Amino acid sequence: MSLFKNMFGGSGESEKESNMAWRALTDLSQLNEMVNESTERPVVVFKHSTRCSISRMALRQFEQEFDLEGKVVPYYLDLLEHRDISNEIANRFGVYHQSPQLIVIKDGKAVYDRSHESIDATKLVDFV
Repeated sequence: MSLFKNMFGGSGESEKESNMAWRALTDLSQLNEMVNESTERPVVVFKHSTRCSISRMALRQFEQEFDLEGKVVPYYLDLLEHRDISNEIANRFGVYHQSPQLIVIKDGKAVYDRSHESIDATKLVDFV
């Protein structure tokens, strides 16, 4: 099953696949890469629970609002598959774990985080 079918929960209904250039966050070593990238462009991490309808709705809304392609680096984290990475993000960046959650990393530090209905892609322009 593809990353994007997993993102939307694979409920069997016909759902639109994402057209965002997500980078799947699947290995702890990628956190160092994210920190390095964040010195050039802000890094955005979307933490998603593939079994949660609220998370699915927040992800869809985020993707519809997102218009900063090439200006930020978007990472997608499947919480059910990679809770260890979520825990390390919380430890490393001092951000309390939530789901769904959006975190912006700039110059190696978490500078913004929101969860649930507070996730708003239009706010990312403040960090570019």
